Amino acid sequence: MKTALILVLMMTALVPVTQAAAAEPAAVSDARFAALAASPRWQALLHINQGATLRGIGASYVDDDDFFLSADGVDDPEAELRASWRALRAPHSAERCRFPARYRFLAEQLGWHEQQPLRHCSEYLKWRENMPTGQLVLVFPAAYLNSPSSMFGHTLLRLDATPDPESVWLSQAINFGAQTDGLDNSFFYIWRGLAGGYPGRFSVVPYAQKIREYAFLENRDMWEYALNLNADELDWVVRHLWELRNINFDYYFFDENCSFRLLELIKVGRPEADLMPDLRFAELPVNTVRALYTAGLVTERRYRPSKAKQLEHLATRLDGDELAWARTLMTDPEQARSAGFQAYAPMRRHLIAQVAYQALRLRHRKGARDASAARNGLALLRVVQRNPAPPSDAVPEPPAPERGHDTQMASIGAGSQDGAAFAEFGYRLTYHDILDPLSGFLPGAGIEGLDLRLRATEGDGLSLESLDLVNIRSLAPRGAFVKPISWFVHAGLEQAPVPGGRNLGAFIQGGPGASWQFGGLMPYAFAVVRAESVSGFDPDIALGGGTELGAVYVTPGVQLGAHARALYFTHDFYRLRTSLTADMPISTDNAVRADCAHETWREQGVNSCTVALRHYFN
Repeated sequence: MKTALILVLMMTALVPVTQAAAAEPAAVSDARFAALAASPRWQALLHINQGATLRGIGASYVDDDDFFLSADGVDDPEAELRASWRALRAPHSAERCRFPARYRFLAEQLGWHEQQPLRHCSEYLKWRENMPTGQLVLVFPAAYLNSPSSMFGHTLLRLDATPDPESVWLSQAINFGAQTDGLDNSFFYIWRGLAGGYPGRFSVVPYAQKIREYAFLENRDMWEYALNLNADELDWVVRHLWELRNINFDYYFFDENCSFRLLELIKVGRPEADLMPDLRFAELPVNTVRALYTAGLVTERRYRPSKAKQLEHLATRLDGDELAWARTLMTDPEQARSAGFQAYAPMRRHLIAQVAYQALRLRHRKGARDASAARNGLALLRVVQRNPAPPSDAVPEPPAPERGHDTQMASIGAGSQDGAAFAEFGYRLTYHDILDPLSGFLPGAGIEGLDLRLRATEGDGLSLESLDLVNIRSLAPRGAFVKPISWFVHAGLEQAPVPGGRNLGAFIQGGPGASWQFGGLMPYAFAVVRAESVSGFDPDIALGGGTELGAVYVTPGVQLGAHARALYFTHDFYRLRTSLTADMPISTDNAVRADCAHETWREQGVNSCTVALRHYFN
């Protein structure tokens, strides 16, 4: 009996020692800390710049003190690792609830073995229950150029509970975007976005909300790319998302944008994936998609047309009289009882009423609920249901964005200006003008940044011909039911014809307009406002306005363009420009561009023609 009592007392005394040993992991050597800090996953968890951008190589992209446990954490991954080890090693540590991905990393690497180490993190565990982890999908809402915020398109990630593409209504969307106050005008928005003037944050919202935002409200087609991350890799991604709540990054339109940050997040799940191997002057959604294909991450691609695209396709099945009936029924559904409408075959009545209903919904997609529109919509639905449906006709899938030309461009050409021969060299950082090869791009959409042209003329040497800082052009065709406003903005440096030669001048111009589409032909008209400053001429800044008329003809085999712009300035001088351009693709990444132009400035005129070979590359 005495012996048994002594054994019980000894075991009781040993229990706190055992728990204390479990609560205090063994010390870690300096060499081990250094190796772990340099490991790809720890670098990914801290968002360390490995040289993908020029800002802060070797430091974290995160611009938020709340993300770091060490005062030197932003610049020193090892210091942050040591601080994380000290904060996370104790059971019931509050920091474990803030950094579940960091905890998993340390526990796996250092052999911490605990049952339910995050059981005290009720907020995190509740959030985690609502996060599906069956599949990760990259979603690319295609460019919608009537919104400056979609200048380069957009990408987001989607977490699905299952791989079924029709079960997305329960999915969660992972988004990274600039935090704006909504008060900046378009020009200021673009400027701040280019200069990193906005913070960027990750957010998680129901995917159904994003479908409505992009496919319905903004009329943007959506491309979905299913990724092959397994359950273990998805666990890393979801844990790290919790760590990024309300954490700020710098946001730059060109490189550190939504697409760039999503690649960083995917690397947390699969650090060995070679997603950002080189310096990136611009990160565009299409390059993100290509990087995922190159890394072997994409398993399937799916196309979801916008509501506007669905309506446009459905309306092509109607003739002119039937389109007129659809417009009539939108405002007066009672006309469906008229003899004229009833004379159509039942399937045609179904199709006409369906077009009217979809057009009505699209017209009233924004703003407060309109009671009259709701009544008309219900009446049109009844007409649709009373008549049998014709055979379904899916919207044809256009060429996928990643199949288009690469995003940088270099050119070499030759030409003549008023009889003087010249050679011309060009480089464009990004991305596409409205006469570039069409495949994979939205017709009438042009987005150019940092477009440089140098000219070597007989006897004059090499000179700067032009430098476009930004040149965005949106020809958004007006149709029977959708009537968007086209617009353009263009700023940079260019040569102006002056007495005795040419002088370099700075300018910014832009304005609203309208465009239409007839097959491959897109005529347009713009109102134009321009401010310019030409070296050596008064005033220092001249203000003018006028109009631009033009047309483009775009097909997969050739792109043609013509325009005429007339501007009158407040200091009683004018500027006229006319041009004809032809672009002929040779292959996906090569084309021949021919251009002839006439320009008059303060009664000084110049004529020029150029032929150039253009090569697109990443």
